[in-house]
Amino acid sequence: MTTDATIEVRGLRKRYGPHLALDGMTFTVRPGQVTGFVGPNGAGKSTTMRVILGLDRADGGSALVGGRPYRSLTHPLRVVGSLLDAGALQPSRTARNHLLWLAHSQGLGAARVDEVLDIVGLASVARRRAGGFSLGMRQRLGIAAALLGDPAAVLLDEPFNGMDPEGIIWTRGVLRSLAAEGRAVLVSSHLMGELQGTADHVVIAGRGRVVADATVADLLAAAAGGRVTVRTTAPGAGAVLAEAGATVTPAGPDALTVSGLAAEEVTGLLGARRVPFSEVSAHRATLEDAYLELTRDAVDFRGAAS
Repeated sequence: MTTDATIEVRGLRKRYGPHLALDGMTFTVRPGQVTGFVGPNGAGKSTTMRVILGLDRADGGSALVGGRPYRSLTHPLRVVGSLLDAGALQPSRTARNHLLWLAHSQGLGAARVDEVLDIVGLASVARRRAGGFSLGMRQRLGIAAALLGDPAAVLLDEPFNGMDPEGIIWTRGVLRSLAAEGRAVLVSSHLMGELQGTADHVVIAGRGRVVADATVADLLAAAAGGRVTVRTTAPGAGAVLAEAGATVTPAGPDALTVSGLAAEEVTGLLGARRVPFSEVSAHRATLEDAYLELTRDAVDFRGAAS
């Protein structure tokens, strides 16, 4: 494995006719962590990944892996492995022959092919034609191809798609283990729940540029906004808290969301006024909450409210 393959995206600009796909996209994917890459459709995620991998040329800016552009790498799969499209394979080839073809192009032997087939759980179907694979199996084959060269950087676009629950858990484990080995891991996904349990850092894109670049912990803290959840059946609870300067909004049956007061202040007020409650807790935001808030103005296609 190459010692360092930090991915650096700096000021990428890309236009397809009248459409500006990338408008100064800038972020860094550091070794030793999983970086989630999220955003609405049309945010520029796939275009960015294609530019990093030398499949598209940017009109401006740069994309480097280990300080070098992808096109300058002699054996690129030994530096950066990728999965952009699980369906990008010759369906008449067996899984093993698909990987052998890639391996030979990089000066790698059959032993490494068998090794990665075992890693992704496809050793028992290695001689089956890939065209008969389910989407989840194709995803595993694509991940095997990404790992062939033992790369220091790994880019995966929607790797959870088509996976059953066991496959999702397995994929999470693979991503975490790759980062633990010191690799730079960039993962694009629409499944916020999976990223929340997997990523250390998240880059949120919107309209071709970065709208947030932070750790998952920081994004969750910002989305929580110091709010407190109160569960109570007492009809006067909201009024008591509002009198103390809090902003109180209903949050479902027998639940209130309170802003402007800490949890211990809420507990003290309700206790002093003898207002019964069953729970007072800091609001637990999700990565999806943070994402929806940050991309609210970056969605091009939105359905009518029901």
